[in-house]
Amino acid sequence: MPLRHITLRQLKVFEAVARHLSFSRAAEELHLTQPAVSMQVKSLESQAGLPLFEQVGKKIHLTEAGAEVARFALEVHSGLKDCEDALAAIRGISGGRLHLAVVSTAKYFAPRLLSEFSRRHPGVTVKLSVVNREEVIGALQANQVDLAIMGRPPRGLDVEATEFAKHPHGIIASPEHPLARKRGLELSRLAGENFLLREPGSGTRMSMERVFAEHGVKLASSMELASNETIKQAVMAGMGLAFLSLHTVGLELATGRLVRLDVKGTPVTRDWHVVSRQGKRLSPLAEAFRAFLAAEGAKLIEETTGVHVREAAAGPRKSPKRASAPARNPL
Repeated sequence: MPLRHITLRQLKVFEAVARHLSFSRAAEELHLTQPAVSMQVKSLESQAGLPLFEQVGKKIHLTEAGAEVARFALEVHSGLKDCEDALAAIRGISGGRLHLAVVSTAKYFAPRLLSEFSRRHPGVTVKLSVVNREEVIGALQANQVDLAIMGRPPRGLDVEATEFAKHPHGIIASPEHPLARKRGLELSRLAGENFLLREPGSGTRMSMERVFAEHGVKLASSMELASNETIKQAVMAGMGLAFLSLHTVGLELATGRLVRLDVKGTPVTRDWHVVSRQGKRLSPLAEAFRAFLAAEGAKLIEETTGVHVREAAAGPRKSPKRASAPARNPL
């Protein structure tokens, strides 16, 4: 049977299996049963006349033929997405769909940005994906999203990146930590402390490693945790220090559950970028969102997180004194 008779459904199922290298995970993503996924792949293999997957032990791998089909499946998906964007351009920004991917650190303000944008453009549909940095880059590469919000733009991938807000990072501690009330600390003073780190490849982790390397500081001990929320809880529990985006800890700093250490050279200020594939034809809706971020993103992020870049650069505020118990009124 010629390949021209294959269906988009078969390609979609095959692409999911090829991406996950797992029939069960593809079935879960597509809300299908595993036998249904296997049937679609077998039908595609029958039309291709070659096996597309091979099993080695308990793992499956793409064959040479499978890798070729996977490459063309991505091109078909990309072409359909471009067609969708072109139709959206004809419709204008009164409707349409925006798919935005953001790194996990941006989840603290991304809903506010989208809420305000949607309020101004009623009728649009927005899909928000909150994933790690590597998954954001993968989604851009596969043309699965219109725009992405991330810190440092990816290297090795042709993208258009626009800075739209400052992104301060600092060293966070429990209020009971021995260094919490110290002033003018050298970064080298922290070399012996236990640090709680994000996973390798995280933008926050890379920023921290770059800063410490620039100062020639090597950590004596560290613990790797998978999310900002887990790290915050661990710091509050006194398990160590953390280098985090201040946009993730605005509430905890304001309520005194965490403090930012007064370390020379901090906060370290990076930039938030809105990113798209180089040469991608953006819909008017996506272009409008990019312009919205450039004009108002920084202000809305400050309002949402409570972190003002100028105040952060001026240094941590002194911890408020605890109020003494009020005198009892006589009966």
